[in-house]
Amino acid sequence: MNYYLNVLRNYATFSGRASRKEYWMFVLFNIIVSFAVGFICGLLLVPKAATIYTLAVLIPSIAVSVRRMHDVDKSGWFILIPIYNFILACTEGTKGENKYGAEPKEEA
Repeated sequence: MNYYLNVLRNYATFSGRASRKEYWMFVLFNIIVSFAVGFICGLLLVPKAATIYTLAVLIPSIAVSVRRMHDVDKSGWFILIPIYNFILACTEGTKGENKYGAEPKEEA
């Protein structure tokens, strides 16, 4: 959950790097929260609230994706290439420092 909240705290930070763990934990928690919000809004017949959540996490989702591309030493524009960006998101990041910054620290 800390990874999810950390991405939301860095709302529009497109510089730097995001580790694989940070990226995939954000994706996991985002899917869980999206499902829960959608389910609850569906029960309450308020579908616009789910849309508000989706729009609220759009920029943080793009930002963490760009930082993930930076971790594998690629430009953030690579998120626009559908299958290749998934392969890059699964690839281990560059060891040490690259042109986008220092290696992200893993939380214990």
